[in-house]
Amino acid sequence: MANSPRWYNASVSCRLEWRPSRWVAGAIVLLTVLALVAVASSGLPAVIAWPLALAALAYGVLAWRRYLGQPSCELFFDGSDGGPQRDGRRLQQARLQWRGPLAFLSWRDAQGRTRRLHWWPDTLPAERRRELRLAAAQWEAPPRTRAMAP
Repeated sequence: MANSPRWYNASVSCRLEWRPSRWVAGAIVLLTVLALVAVASSGLPAVIAWPLALAALAYGVLAWRRYLGQPSCELFFDGSDGGPQRDGRRLQQARLQWRGPLAFLSWRDAQGRTRRLHWWPDTLPAERRRELRLAAAQWEAPPRTRAMAP
């Protein structure tokens, strides 16, 4: 039976690196340029349009630098353990959501704030996406169902 498929009951684990996506950085630049074009073509008086355009440009540059300045991190999804780890620390209330090829991970940090990471197709290829889906299926809790009204 050398050609028969192997079936494992063991948990599936996945180790991923998160890093900023070039696609998102490009989208931030594009939105900044579109904001400048929108302000320029709005017909506002120059006294209002120029400061608004400068504010949009400053915010776009700040958002672009802040996004690309985020440090990369390593995530480990261990199916048997009950949850993912980020740089060796267990993530509390972790939740993984999918929107087509995009993956969004959210969790609570030690101060109770919600943190998020997202993977785009340029940072998470198809084979790694599949590994992540299999590993996440082990630790994700089933969705809560509402009780019926009396």
